[in-house]
Amino acid sequence: MRSSKIFLFLVENQNQVKMKRNRVKRGILFFVVVLIAAVVWFVWPRLPIITAFAAKGMCSSIFLADKEQARVQAEDLSFFPISLAKSVVDFDEKSVTSTVFGLAKRKAIYREGLGAVLVLDTPENELKKFEFQFPTPEYSQDTIFWPKGDLLPDTLPEGLNTVRLNELLDTCFDAPGSEPFKKTLGIAVVFNNQLVAEKYLDGYDYKTMFHGWSMTKTITGVLAGILADEGKLTVDEPAGFPEWNEDQHKNISVKDIIQMSSGLDWYENYFTISDATVMLMQNDDMLASILDNKVKYEPGTYWNYSSGDANLLSGIIRNRMNNDESYHKFIYTKLLYPTGMLHTKVETDAAGLFVASSYSYGSTRDWARFGMLFLNDGIFAGDTVISKSWVDFMKTPAKASNGNYAGTFWLKESNPEQALKDVPEDVFFADGFLGQRIYVIPSKKLVVVRMGYGYSNFDLNNLLGGIIKTLPVE
Repeated sequence: MRSSKIFLFLVENQNQVKMKRNRVKRGILFFVVVLIAAVVWFVWPRLPIITAFAAKGMCSSIFLADKEQARVQAEDLSFFPISLAKSVVDFDEKSVTSTVFGLAKRKAIYREGLGAVLVLDTPENELKKFEFQFPTPEYSQDTIFWPKGDLLPDTLPEGLNTVRLNELLDTCFDAPGSEPFKKTLGIAVVFNNQLVAEKYLDGYDYKTMFHGWSMTKTITGVLAGILADEGKLTVDEPAGFPEWNEDQHKNISVKDIIQMSSGLDWYENYFTISDATVMLMQNDDMLASILDNKVKYEPGTYWNYSSGDANLLSGIIRNRMNNDESYHKFIYTKLLYPTGMLHTKVETDAAGLFVASSYSYGSTRDWARFGMLFLNDGIFAGDTVISKSWVDFMKTPAKASNGNYAGTFWLKESNPEQALKDVPEDVFFADGFLGQRIYVIPSKKLVVVRMGYGYSNFDLNNLLGGIIKTLPVE
C-alpha cells in the first residue's frame, strides 16, 4: 500500500515537472514569436532604406570613384545595418542591385556626368537618357605646381618638424592586414598654403576620390556665394519657391536656409526612417519631397541640422540660374576647376538637382584645396573665387545655433567627446557623415583634411593638436 502511494506521488510529481517544462517551452516559444514579430515590425520598413543606401553607394563608388567592390563593401558599406545588404554589380550595364536576405530589392544605375541614381518611380530607360558632358579644365595638373597643380616643391617650410608630423600621420591609420579600427582613408596637411604632408591607406593615393557626404553642403554654400557676388542672389530675400507663396513658408529667407534655421519640421537620422533617408532613398525629386514639409518654428529662431535645407539651397541656385545646362556646368567652371579640384564630382537626383546634402566625391588633395580657399579669404592661386564678405558670412555663427554652426560651416564639433579643446578658437570646418573633415585654422595658417569611413575610435582633437605642435614656432 505504501509503495503504491509512493508510486502515485512519483507519477504525479513527474507530471507536474512535465507541465512546468511545457509551460516554459510555451513561454520561450511565445517570447521567440514576439521577438521575431518585433524584429520584422522594426526591420521590414527599413529594408528598402538599407538596400537603397547600399545600391546607390556601391554604384557611385565603383563607377564614379573607381573603387573596387570588395573595398566598398569593407569600407563605405561596412556599418550596421547597411552591412546586411548584398550587392550584385553589372559592369556592362553600370548598375548595382542590392537585397537583404533576397528581399527589398533596389537598383541604382550610373549616368555619365550626373553620377549614380536609384531606380524608383522614373523608368530606367528614361533615367539613362540623361547625361552631362563635363566642361574641359583647359590645364593639366601634371605640369603645374601646387596648389592648382600636383607638382610639389623639393623643400618644406623651415622649422616644421616633418619627422614628428609624419609619425603622427602614421598613427592615424590601421596597420595592413589588421581589423579596421581607426578607419582612416587619407589625410592631407597644408601649412602656409604648402602641402606639407599626406598619407593614404594602402591602395589609395592623391587622386583617389572619397565620399564627402555632408561636406557637399559647404560646396553648395560657396556656389550660393558666387551667385551673390554676381548680384543674382541676396541672403535676405525670400527662398522664392512658388509652392510657398500662399502660406507661412513665404517668410523663409535664403539666409535661414543656408544657416539651417528654416523652421521646417525636419528629422535627420541616417540609421532609421527619417526625413533625410526618405528624401535620399525614396524620392526621384528630392526638392519636391522637402517643399511639402510644414513650418514648425518661426524662420530664423530655431536651429535644426537639416539635409533638407541644403537641398533647398541647391534648388534656389537652380531656380536663380533658370537654365539646367548652366546649372550643371556652374559648379565646375566657377568653383572646382578654378581651385584645382579636378578629382571632385557632385551627383544629381533623378530630377537633375545637385544633391547638395550628401553626394560629392573628391580626392583628399582636392578637399585640402577647398580649405585653402577659405584660408585665403576666397582667393585661390591669386584669383578671387568668392568675396571675403561671403567667406565671413559662411563662418559667422547662425543666431539660433548657440555658436555651433555658421553658413554651411561648423564652428564646434557636435559630439562632445570630439570637442576641439586643444585647437585655436578661430577653427571652422566642413563635416561629413562618417568622420570626413576639412579643418581651417587661420591663426595657424593651417588646413587639415581627414577622410575616413568611421571615427568612433579616432580622436580628431588629438590629430589637430598634434599637428599644431609640429608647426614652426612663431
